[in-house]
Amino acid sequence: MTAARFAAQLNDQIGNELAAHNQYLACAVHYDAMTMPQMAAFFYGQALEERAHAMMMVKYLLDTDCEVKIPGVESPISSFEGVVAPVALALEQEKRVTEQINALLRTAREENDFASEQFMAWFIKEQVEEVATMSDLLTVVERNVDDIEDIEDFIAREQSSGGDDPMAPRQAGA
Repeated sequence: MTAARFAAQLNDQIGNELAAHNQYLACAVHYDAMTMPQMAAFFYGQALEERAHAMMMVKYLLDTDCEVKIPGVESPISSFEGVVAPVALALEQEKRVTEQINALLRTAREENDFASEQFMAWFIKEQVEEVATMSDLLTVVERNVDDIEDIEDFIAREQSSGGDDPMAPRQAGA
């Protein structure tokens, strides 16, 4: 049985994931407006990934007979200066989400909620990847701030989709 404290915290995290979706969408629009199609596509993809995370959490709550509460979210930052600011914000966001995911795992452990702890294991792995990706991207963007084509080439070369992770939790509605 899912611990009530974990379920409440996971409902909050659904809102955090949806807020991350909106923030990545705003970053994508920024790059789209700058005619940086590779960066725009990367961030549109990141937005969809965050939405997918929220839907995985919804599915878990549904599967464990817990109430799902979709929280409202604040508007994202949608005005940026240059090419570096959105990536710097994205890295901060991923570090914050990592703290939130770690707190969820901690709660599951404290509550002896082994199924929820197991559910969170995939998200722990995912956050390591997300922080590393954004950290690397920030390094590249800062190094090439005056050469947008190098940034676009990096994204095209290094950030191609690896496909769906067969270990990922199922999504509601998928």
